[in-house]
Amino acid sequence: MQPLLDEYEINYPDASSYLRGDSGFDVPELFKQCETSSVSYAIRLKANQNLYKLSRYATTLLDEITAQNKLDYAVVYDEFLYKAASWNYPRRVVVKVEKPANQFIYQHTFIVTNMSLSPTKLFAFYSNRGNMENFIKECKNGFDFCSTSSQSKIVNANRLQLHVLAYNLFNLFRRLVLPKHMRKMQINTIRLKLIKIASKIVKSARYLTFKLCSSCPYQKEFNEIFDNIMKIPKLE
Repeated sequence: MQPLLDEYEINYPDASSYLRGDSGFDVPELFKQCETSSVSYAIRLKANQNLYKLSRYATTLLDEITAQNKLDYAVVYDEFLYKAASWNYPRRVVVKVEKPANQFIYQHTFIVTNMSLSPTKLFAFYSNRGNMENFIKECKNGFDFCSTSSQSKIVNANRLQLHVLAYNLFNLFRRLVLPKHMRKMQINTIRLKLIKIASKIVKSARYLTFKLCSSCPYQKEFNEIFDNIMKIPKLE
């Protein structure tokens, strides 16, 4: 990862870098690398008995909160300094202790970080990593990013660039012209609702006209999309 960090530091010296990862990235060398390179990180730790002991205050507090109600969801946050055996010095660890609805067993989540965000904001930041996984899934399933079947690395690289271009064009389409309630839909849903539908092609001397069925459930969306396209300023 260091070459990438060096590139960012050279080309984007004023940009802030952030890293978040699950417990698979619980590696002391990665923590140190981020701290040396001024990268803010939030990485989940593998739970162990020492972490459970240090989170005892949060567990006790959750016991008190749920003493009269063992059915509803409840959550408590806390933080402490923790030094694993393989670490050279203590680091800040934030814990979230949850009691899921209709359950009695608590769930502990430990995040090591060098950020100063409050525990609630830190977990909100960490939870956004799930959104990134959704973006990756859309790239793979909707734009075939995994289509690198050629024996030539150059061919595969060029093919991937074409898929990236298609993904970026779709994102512009999604942000600029799609109706607001459709902007969070993924490409497969958009294809199903707006592309894979029946229409009739009428050919005249100068134009091809696509006529939708009068019962098309997305007539309003089509009209709004075309109106938004017409509102886009033309490049001079």
